[in-house]
Amino acid sequence: MTLAESKTTPIFTTSALPLCVDLDGTLTYSDTLLEGIASHPRDARLVDAITTLFLRGRAAFKQRISANAPFDPALLPYNQALLDYLVKEKSEGRHLVLATAANHTIANAVANHIGLFDEVVASDEIHNLKGRAKAAALCARFGRHGFAYAGNDKSDLSVWAASGSALLVNVAPAVARRARKLVPVETAIAGHPAPLSALLRAMRPHQWVKNFLVFIPIFTAHAVSDLSAWYSAALVFAAFCATASSIYLFNDATDLAADRRHPRKRLRPFASGALPLSTGLLAAGLLAVLGLSLAAASGTLLVILTYAAMSSAYSLSLKEQPLVDVFMLGALYTIRMFGGGVATGHELSLWLLAFSGFLFLGLALLKRVAELASTRRVEGQLVARRGYSNADMPILQTFGCCASFASSLVLALFVQREATAAQYASPGLLWGIVPLMLFWQCRLWLSTTRGYMHDDPIIYSARDWVSWIVGAAVMLILLLAYSITV
Repeated sequence: MTLAESKTTPIFTTSALPLCVDLDGTLTYSDTLLEGIASHPRDARLVDAITTLFLRGRAAFKQRISANAPFDPALLPYNQALLDYLVKEKSEGRHLVLATAANHTIANAVANHIGLFDEVVASDEIHNLKGRAKAAALCARFGRHGFAYAGNDKSDLSVWAASGSALLVNVAPAVARRARKLVPVETAIAGHPAPLSALLRAMRPHQWVKNFLVFIPIFTAHAVSDLSAWYSAALVFAAFCATASSIYLFNDATDLAADRRHPRKRLRPFASGALPLSTGLLAAGLLAVLGLSLAAASGTLLVILTYAAMSSAYSLSLKEQPLVDVFMLGALYTIRMFGGGVATGHELSLWLLAFSGFLFLGLALLKRVAELASTRRVEGQLVARRGYSNADMPILQTFGCCASFASSLVLALFVQREATAAQYASPGLLWGIVPLMLFWQCRLWLSTTRGYMHDDPIIYSARDWVSWIVGAAVMLILLLAYSITV
C-alpha cells in the first residue's frame, strides 16, 4: 500500500516506545530555517548570519536566524493527519518528544503552541542535530532502539536505523523503501501530493494575461500583417511570463507571514505548505534565467531587467508605501507595452502613454481598494504589508475614479486629433470607443464596491463576459473605422 492510498495507514504498533517527532517537513510542511531566511531578505542581520555560517558553522547560523526572524508558530502549516495521530497517542499515555534539527528557540515555541510534547530535543548554538547527530542525541537519551521516530526525508534514515520503530510522514517512495529495510514501520502518514501542481499554481499562469499588453503596439501601429513583429512580441511575452513567475515565487516566499494571516492568500502553495520553499526558490532561479535569455533574444534585455528591478523593489518594500505602491503598479503595466514596442520596433505614442498611464493608475487603485474591502481587519488598523487602513478607502476610490475618467478624456482628445482622423477611413466611428472604455471602468468600480472583485482587475476582466463583449465591440469599431468609409 502506498502513502497516497491512505492518510494514516497503521502497519505496526510499538506504543511503549517514546515517540520522537521531527519538525520541518514532518510535523509541519514548511522549513522553518528557510522561512526565517526568506522573512528578512533586505535585513542587514542576514549578512551577519551568513558570515556566522562560514565562521562558526550551521548551528550558530540557525541560532542567529531564529533570533532575528519574526516567528509565529500558530501560522505554520501543520500536518493535520499527524497531529490527529499524536493526539490519539497522547491520550493513550505515550511519551511524545519534539526532536528536530531546528534551533531550540523555534522548537520550544512550536512545542508550547501544540501543547502535546513532553520534552524537546533540538539544535543549539553549538550542536546541529541533523541526521547522525540527532540519532546520537536520541540514543543518548533513550538508548539505541529505545524510541520511535517520525521523519520525512533521506536525512532521517540514520535516525530510523537507530530507532525501534518508524513513522513515515510525507515520505518519497524511494526513501520509504529504504526505511522499511531498516526498521519496523508503525504508521505511514501521507502529506501533500507531488509539488508539481502546486508549483504551477505558485507561478500564477493566470497572471500572464497581463503580458498580452506587449502586443498592443502592433495594433496601434496598424502593423497586424507584420509577421516579424508578432514573432518578436511573442518572445518578449514569454520573457515577461517567465520573469513575472520568478518574481511571484520570490515574493510569496518573502511574504509568508502576511499571506498566512490573509483569508484567501493563506491557501497559496507556499503559505499552505503544498510547495516546499526549496523547490519554489530553485524554480524561481531557473525561471529568471529563462526570462533573461528570452529577453536577450528579443532585444529587450534592458526592459526586462528594469521590469524585474521595479517588481522586486515593489515586492520587498514599495508595496508598503502608500500611493507609491499604486504608481509603481501602474508603471509595471505600462512597461509591458513599452517592452512590446521595443521588441517590435513600433514605438508608443505620447497619447498612448498618457492614456495607459491614467488607465493603469486607475486599475492599480481599484486593486488596492478591492484588497481593503476584502480584509477583515479592525477599522483603522493597517493591513499587513500595505500602507493603508480601511479608513483610506474613500479617498483611494476618489483617486481611482478620477484616474479612470481622466483616461477616457485623453482617449477622447486623441480621437479628435486631425492626425488620428487621417489614419482612418471613418474616424467618427472611433468616438464609440470612448463611452465603451468609460463604461468598462465604471463597471469595474461598481463590482469592487459590491465585493465582487477578488482578483487583479485585468484577471477579473479576462473572466468577465461583459468585459469580453466590450473588448469585442472596441475591436469591431477599430476595424470598421479603419476599413469602411461612412
